[in-house]
Amino acid sequence: MSKNQKNKDLDFEKIINTPEFKSLVKRKNAFSRPYVIFFFVVFFTLPILTSYTSILEARAIGWMTWTWVYSFGIFIMVWVLTSIYMNKAKEFDKDVEEILKKNVL
Repeated sequence: MSKNQKNKDLDFEKIINTPEFKSLVKRKNAFSRPYVIFFFVVFFTLPILTSYTSILEARAIGWMTWTWVYSFGIFIMVWVLTSIYMNKAKEFDKDVEEILKKNVL
């Protein structure tokens, strides 16, 4: 059976109204919300600090200022948050598979 055929056999309206799907959406939102908030706070703090203060202009290591350290830290943060989400997404994918198995016509 092709992938298109499988999608035709699913009643997506029925699936999104199941308690399992609603629970999955709530758990996924509860998991990702703090990470999204943290990301935006850290990301938008850099331009605010560099535009309105001189706190990041001090030397950190040799010629490198704290602005560079903060900027590199954002790259590391993105890698870490992506890794965390990818690991958690495996659990969400298993839950999706279970929901789909229960709701195949």
